[in-house]
Amino acid sequence: MAKVEPYIALAMQLSCEGVNPLKSRDEVLAQIGTQIQRLGQQMFASKKFLGSGVKLIVVPEYFMTSFPARENIQEWREKACLEKDDIIFQKIGELCKQIGVFFSGNYYEKDPNFPELFFQSSFIIDDNGEMILNYRRLNSMYSPTPFDVYEDYIKIYGYEYLFPVADTSLGRLACIASEEILYPEVARCLMMRGAEVFLHSSSEIASPIPSKKNIAKQARAIENMAYVVSANSAGIKNIGVLENSTDGASQIVHYEGHLLAKADTGESIVANAYIHIDALRHYRTQVSMKNYIARQRFGLYAQSYAEHMHYPSNLFAQGEKDKKRFIDVQKETIDRLIKQGVI
Repeated sequence: MAKVEPYIALAMQLSCEGVNPLKSRDEVLAQIGTQIQRLGQQMFASKKFLGSGVKLIVVPEYFMTSFPARENIQEWREKACLEKDDIIFQKIGELCKQIGVFFSGNYYEKDPNFPELFFQSSFIIDDNGEMILNYRRLNSMYSPTPFDVYEDYIKIYGYEYLFPVADTSLGRLACIASEEILYPEVARCLMMRGAEVFLHSSSEIASPIPSKKNIAKQARAIENMAYVVSANSAGIKNIGVLENSTDGASQIVHYEGHLLAKADTGESIVANAYIHIDALRHYRTQVSMKNYIARQRFGLYAQSYAEHMHYPSNLFAQGEKDKKRFIDVQKETIDRLIKQGVI
């Protein structure tokens, strides 16, 4: 395995601006374009300030558009969703190539195979300007996921497409989207495929007391013996919710679970730290009680997972477009689990 020189990862804490008040797609694309232009300046200045060791930048999940609020699925698809070969990603790729960094963020994606839906996707663009990974969020409250069209999705893409890991000059990188840090199975499945650094684009409630997601970031790092680079927003404008509710706590977590860096509130480059992939790989090869990967008995749990289906698959197999369906299905699931004695 090729040696990986230590490098600096930056969880860049950015202010996000919702496109929700905008009326047309042209207005949305213009605002995104302005954001990307500003982003390029921020990336360049960050590397200039922190030094040439900066090789990886992760930004918040809503850095381009924020999230659908009153918009239904079709409205948001037409208004704010992009395809992964959109010119916007070419522009980000040009920035990555010029500055010499890998870049990871999140967007809402249109897939021509599912013309009535959209997916929320995390991506990685390498320092050659190429998109090398596109991960579609698998757990969401109000947005469609591949699980909602599971049978057709697997026929088109295959199961492995659900859990992509990119083997790169910075180590094996994988993405976890926002709230999914609370779902240990996502990180586990990525670790099973070799992931060494989890890139976590988020826009979450930040708090001076330990939040659920911040606890989960440390837990995912420990149990998977992997780094977590988690970028939160510096507030979200124009969404109705108080702007600074989602502000602060971008962080980098070591593979033993301790914090290497953590930002306070506001736009910030404070959450930066060195990533030592060779040290991580050595750590993973040691015979130790702390080698949670080597000691994990997955066979014990496989049958329980196979026999206990809580949330149903193929929710949108018939092209359902009403967001209210998400709430109804969760209520139905809770009722069923009560009857089964699970809750």
